[in-house]
Amino acid sequence: MPINEIVLNGQSLTIEQVHHIAFAKPKNTQVKICDKALVKMKEARAYVHSIVEKGDPVYGINTGFGALSNMHIKKEQLATLQINLIRSHCTGTGRPFSREITRAIMVLRANCLISGFSGIQPEIVQLLVDFINNDIIPIVPEKGSVGASGDLAPLSHIALALIGEGEVIYDGKHVSSAFAIDQISKAPAVLGPKDGLALINGTAVMAALGACAVVEAENIMKTADISAIMTLDGVKGTSRAYHRGITMLKPHPGQIECCNNLNNLLEGSEIKDSHDDCGKVQDPYSLRCVPQVHGACRQTLKHAREVISIELNSVTDNPLIFLEEDDVVSGGNFHGEALAFAMDYLAMGVAEICNICERRIEKMMNPTFSDLPAFLTKNSGLNSGLMIAHVTAAALTSENKYLCHPASVDSIPTSTDKEDHVSMGVTSGRKLHEVIDNAKTVLGIELLCNTQAMDFQRPLKSSPAIEAVHKLIRKHVPPIEEDRIFYKDMENIKKLISSTEITQAASEHIKELF
Repeated sequence: MPINEIVLNGQSLTIEQVHHIAFAKPKNTQVKICDKALVKMKEARAYVHSIVEKGDPVYGINTGFGALSNMHIKKEQLATLQINLIRSHCTGTGRPFSREITRAIMVLRANCLISGFSGIQPEIVQLLVDFINNDIIPIVPEKGSVGASGDLAPLSHIALALIGEGEVIYDGKHVSSAFAIDQISKAPAVLGPKDGLALINGTAVMAALGACAVVEAENIMKTADISAIMTLDGVKGTSRAYHRGITMLKPHPGQIECCNNLNNLLEGSEIKDSHDDCGKVQDPYSLRCVPQVHGACRQTLKHAREVISIELNSVTDNPLIFLEEDDVVSGGNFHGEALAFAMDYLAMGVAEICNICERRIEKMMNPTFSDLPAFLTKNSGLNSGLMIAHVTAAALTSENKYLCHPASVDSIPTSTDKEDHVSMGVTSGRKLHEVIDNAKTVLGIELLCNTQAMDFQRPLKSSPAIEAVHKLIRKHVPPIEEDRIFYKDMENIKKLISSTEITQAASEHIKELF
């Protein structure tokens, strides 16, 4: 069995597996459908055919859709019904989702369909898996879903690719999906009863955005703890507020994790030990209240992880086939309210990391507080130093505030008021990813500043963990002797954050990084 093979069974997919598949190098990770799931799908498909033969109207199989669900469709028109559904629902707009998000969407839709409650042809799900394994990436516009009745528009663009009428990226080129399917020696999907609806009626887009965001946000939370300690040592702040006894009197799980991280990261710092008797009693909140603020941000992450983990292995199609009960039931599992709430909440947590981070940056700019050169530059006046890098951090921090207006509290009726309450979950997810990207940049700016601040504390050194991070950054960003083009430095550090090299460097020198 290949080392990087992940078997889908509809029940045990994890957030980390979704992220791994999404970001895997082309053809480096293979996805497989488990044998038991194939059996379930075949049984459910046979049930769909039995409904067609009986002729009784069942939503989504031999009726119209949405507000047209009272329209009975003739048996000989059922294939056309499904094709028309896909074509008419391809109304997405805006720039395409990234390769990574699109791969995550496909694996989540496949994981839902193999549960055996949808009645789709197993061959179609296998073709979806073939797309993943051969790195065929459908062009899926980001905008057009309201997060209920499934992510209809974006998922339709994937379904359009499966039937050979869409557009994809294959082997680095923008080509027709029919061409890409032919290149892997497969044939386009031929839709029958229920197939089109099963492909598009679910929360895969929202859940994909959420799953990838959770992994990214977890990295941000850990990086923020590291950066906070680097800033603390850079300005010779006091660590007394990180006394574990204080946190245990307010024992929120996130606060406990953060407090442990801060103390572990700081252990062995010469800078810390050098000013134990300086008389400084309290630092500003952005340094003193790191356990409380970072800890609260971690709580948003815990909630998002819980909700999204459940959604990954949920059946979100409609209608659903219950073979043991000999029944087909219409419901609302396609509604993305839980995901939308969780992603809006997580966006707030990541944005608050930015908020407190920006305040720490300001403290390093201000010689009145830090006793460091203004804007962390020698010969200030002739050199502006990191003055405008801080302005960029302030701009992105402020932008996050309006991005945190919750999309989930909005709703707009569609389909002649049949679909009269929607979640706006995809909007929540898209905003969350913008907030995450801004947070990486702001953290990168703090790390650009605090590595410079630590240089001013030489020959004193920080802890082994922090010195390892400092050394890593200095491989890519030299000390600032005079003004230069700083956006390149910012991008280099942002890449280190995204690759998790920052957290890995620190982790090698402490017991555990929570």
